[in-house]
This record gives sequence, structure tokens and C-alpha cells, in this order.
Amino acid sequence: MSIVELRQYTLHPGARETLIELFEREFVSGQQAVGITVGGRFRDLDDPDRFVWLRAFPDMAHRRRALEAFYTGPVWREHRDAANATMVDSDDVLLLRGPGFPPRPGGKEVLATVCHPADAAAFDAYAARHLSGEHALHRTEHAENDFPRLPVRSGEDVRVWFGQAEAPPWPSLRLRLESVTE
Repeated sequence: MSIVELRQYTLHPGARETLIELFEREFVSGQQAVGITVGGRFRDLDDPDRFVWLRAFPDMAHRRRALEAFYTGPVWREHRDAANATMVDSDDVLLLRGPGFPPRPGGKEVLATVCHPADAAAFDAYAARHLSGEHALHRTEHAENDFPRLPVRSGEDVRVWFGQAEAPPWPSLRLRLESVTE
């Protein structure tokens, strides 16, 4: 299991493709160079001004070191203004523990579910009936965000998975996503 960030960015109208091009050209390899695993990158099919992506770290200490290295490094310094110019909000971030979700070759459309279960035991029963290992189930990581320069949502207990499954009986958000990688 890894520490995973599910990042959902709200962008200025019409700026999504600009950010995706910059992200794919500069930020994937720039983050990988400091030890960050960059996972799925997606267009939100229901919102043309949303970009959703995941990145993973082996543990919280590695996360802090890798984020410090990236956000003080040359790639971010050179391209941050261009990236930030596309964004209205980049603070919708869930800190999770799970297997991550790498881009899948040939996979274009993905359904992600962010669920707020009222009862952990009831959710575990739901998951046993409706989710498999292919759903890449993630749970909230409750460790304190030790890189406060990048806020994460706190005070929530969520479960996140990818792929089709029966809708859970708790409040949830279903994200219809399209992979930006082929």
C-alpha cells in the first residue's frame, strides 16, 4: 500500500488542454525524477474545466521529501506560473492509502467513486460483495499533512475506488473520467 493523493483541479474555462500538455511534457518526468509515482491523469467528462490526477509515495516521510524536492526544484520553478495561470483551485486533494491507479494501456474511460460511508463495518461488507482487487480501493490516510504548502482535505473518512460497481448506500460522488494517456 502507498500514500496516494487524488487531486481534482478546477481550471479557468478553456484551460484544461493547456494544463494537460504542460503536465505531460514537464511535470510527469519532473516528479518521477524526485521519486514520485505519477498515476492516472484524467479529463472529467462531466466538467470541461476539471483535471483529475493521482500520485503516490511509499510513505509519508517519502512524500514530504519528494514534494520538497519537486516544489523547490528547477522544473516547478520554471513552469509554475504557466501551470498556476490555468487553475482556479488546486486544493481539492484527498490523502489516501491504497494501491494507486496507474494509467492502463488502451483504457480511456474510467469511473471513480468517492464514498463517505457512515459505518466502516458496513462498508467492509459492501466492499466484500461489490468490489474486487481490480477496483483499486483506497481509504483516507489520517496522518497529518506534513507538507502544508499543499493543502489536503481533512476531517473526512472516504473510500475511493475505480471501475463499475453497484452504487453504495452512502453519500458518494461518481466521477466519469477519460484518461489523457493512450
